[in-house]
This record gives sequence, structure tokens and C-alpha cells, in this order.
Amino acid sequence: MIKSDKITRRGVVRAGAGAAIAGLAAPAILHAQTATLKITTWGGKWGDIMKGEVIPAFEKEHKCSVSVDQAFPFPPKLAASPRNDPLYDVLQANTPEQWLCVDQGLVEAKIDPKKVPNLADAYSFAQGDQLAGVAIFVSGIGFGYRTDKGLAKPTSWKDLADPKLAGVRGSYVIPINSIGQAHLMMLGKVYGGGFEDLDAAYKALEQLKPIKMYDFTGGMEKALLSAEVHMGVLHDSGVYRYDGQNQPVDWAAPKEGVMILDQCLNITPGSPRKELAYAYIDYMLRSDVQKKLAEAVWYSPANKKVQLAPEYRARLFDTPEKVATLLQLPWQWYNKRKDQIDARVARILRG
Repeated sequence: MIKSDKITRRGVVRAGAGAAIAGLAAPAILHAQTATLKITTWGGKWGDIMKGEVIPAFEKEHKCSVSVDQAFPFPPKLAASPRNDPLYDVLQANTPEQWLCVDQGLVEAKIDPKKVPNLADAYSFAQGDQLAGVAIFVSGIGFGYRTDKGLAKPTSWKDLADPKLAGVRGSYVIPINSIGQAHLMMLGKVYGGGFEDLDAAYKALEQLKPIKMYDFTGGMEKALLSAEVHMGVLHDSGVYRYDGQNQPVDWAAPKEGVMILDQCLNITPGSPRKELAYAYIDYMLRSDVQKKLAEAVWYSPANKKVQLAPEYRARLFDTPEKVATLLQLPWQWYNKRKDQIDARVARILRG
């Protein structure tokens, strides 16, 4: 006789009870999910140090993981992501882009200093009305120049207009490069009534033709090293990073002032990891982290307590007296007029 196995309601209940008892006897082991902080950062030597040393130390200290995006530009990707689950928790960018992101609600307008204790040890340029987010490093925008072309060390922004530099002077494509935009504002200050004197800036730009324009600082560096350009607008680290390579180039700070190129960090409003994001910004302002990066890429640190090696102290902006010579620019004012400025600049350089 063949036994028939029938599925009954009572059997299902007994089986469920048995499974429940078995579950109590052998509970599942639940593992806490490791938090992942999503950030942006630059490539090159900066990226090598970040991914090789700085980020792993932060991950170990905060028992988290860090997801890094180095594929510039970042704001368009951030804008395309959900506001309540943004692509990044921390955005690294220069001030002009940070302000544009503030206007779109993509990053916070201000960072709470109480949540970033190391800000108490930072120079005034690290946070303020002209800044969106927190500046962790700055470079000085001045002149990179060849020392083997019979040029005197430049002392003024007006030196770029020297007729003998026609065709071998350089700056940046103004619509896409913030250093080019900064240079235009400086022309307004030097030749006119201030950073916002666009008429004076346009007239001065006209006098610089012919001038070679580059998309990015990397292009300017290569042009300077190859002598395609003899003098060009460049941040100091773009020259100093070739120290020790026997390159006939140097950097000069014009007497009218040196503009700030800052590396800013900011937090996205919809980040679900804000506590970790604040911890990251505070970590990046810590003196030991600042020293490591400053000496690796020749950036001037925001933290006043950083003790740089002698060769860096001689050149970088690391004292209150040196920092006082740095000029912050009215980026919110510029961004509001960018379209009309771009159109006018295009006509000038096309003519």
C-alpha cells in the first residue's frame, strides 16, 4: 500500500512552528552595514596622495569606507542625482562652482563651524561671506615665467602687456576657467576702479592680444615648460611642483596682489551621512593631514598650526603676513553676469 502525503493546514502550522523554534535555536547573525561616504577629489599627485594615504587613514579612523569620484566636472552629475539621495555627500570644488551649486540648492550655503572644530585654527580665508563651504587649501594666482628668455622677474599685472611678449603670453579660456575669470577681474582692479570695473577689464584684455588661451592649468604648465609661453597667469603650485627638476621656470607675485585659488569642501543638503561628512571636512583641516598634502602638491594650508619644512615655508602662504596679501574675489557678483561677460569676451578675442 502506497502512503499518501497530504498537505493540511495543521501540517503547515506545525512546520512553521518547527521552523520558528529552529530559528530561535540558531539565530541569524546580523552585520552592521559600513557607512560609505561619497566624495569628489582631484586626480594627479593630489589624487595619488588622497587615495594612497589620506583616505585610507580616514576610513580606518572612522570605521567607514569612502567612495571617490575624480571624473571632473562634478556639478552636472550632482544636479542630475536625487536631492534626497545625492550622488555626493561632500563636494570638492573651487569657489565659483560652489556658489553656482549653492544657487541651485545642491550644497549648503554655510558650514556650521561648531561641527568643524579645526576651523578654530584656520586662517580667515577658510570661511567667510565670500566663500561657500570651507577652504582647506589655497594657491596664489600670479605669473609663471621662463627664466631663460631674458625676462625680468614680473612685478606687476601690467607686465603681461609688454610688447615683447606678443604671442608668447598666456591666460585661460574665460568662459570655462575660473583663473581666466579671476584674471579678467584683476584687470578691472589694476586698470580701473576695482574687480567689478568690466569696462576697464575689457579694454585691458584687448591690449593683451595676441595671447594664447588654455582650457586648464595643466595646459599652461606644459606650454610654459615647452617655452610655447614665456609668461602666463598661473597659480604658484603649478610652478613649484617642478622644483628639483631643473626646469627654467619660476613664479612671481605681482605687487597689486595675489588672487586666491581655493580648494573648497561643502556638504550636500540631502546627504544621509552629514555627521560623517562634517568629520571628513574636519579631518582635512587637521594639521598633520594639511602638512602631508601641502608638502606633496605645494598648496598653502588653511590651518595656522601647520609647521612646513623650510623649503615650503620660503614660498607658500603660511604666515598671517603672507596670507594678508591674498585677495578674495566677488564670485557671486561675477556669476550673475557670466553670460554677458562671456559674450563680450568672445567678441574681443575674436576681433
